[in-house]
Amino acid sequence: MSSLLAQSSGTDLDIAVLILRIALGPMLFAHGYQKLFMGGRIEGTAGWFESMGMKPGKLNAWAAALTETGTGILMTLGLLTPFAAAGMVGVMVVAWFTHRGEFFVFKDGWEYNVVIGLVAIAVGTLGGGAYSIDGLLGIEDTLSGWTGFGISAGLGLLAGFGTLALFYRPDPAEPDSAEASA
Repeated sequence: MSSLLAQSSGTDLDIAVLILRIALGPMLFAHGYQKLFMGGRIEGTAGWFESMGMKPGKLNAWAAALTETGTGILMTLGLLTPFAAAGMVGVMVVAWFTHRGEFFVFKDGWEYNVVIGLVAIAVGTLGGGAYSIDGLLGIEDTLSGWTGFGISAGLGLLAGFGTLALFYRPDPAEPDSAEASA
């Protein structure tokens, strides 16, 4: 790990990263699982995505559901941790952009998405820690620090904004009645 991270007790840092991974991974997995198997499933998610401008809705629903379940598993296990974080960041960028009108999540806002994305970048930067498959494979140090930051933030932002560039096609706004009569 980088010299800044090495100043902390390795065990303390490893436990903190494990706690963050256990918070992020299952939570995002559950979001993907819900899109696949609960409520409106893929069809309902596709309609919702279409209404927010993510077209085609079905393709984006599948992409979001599989990214959330896959990155949730990888993050929980600490396997290729910065790449799992990058997938989470990509999904959160799209969620932030499509909910950017309000701040609070209970008002269909974006604050939750930004926090999840930033925490994912932090975990991607720190790496999976000793209590991870990355640690067991001996790739933890290779994938943490600036490399982890570059992967989680750089690839994640590229994936999110790339998805928006390719698929965000909102319906034209309806003119106001005052504009229509002018």
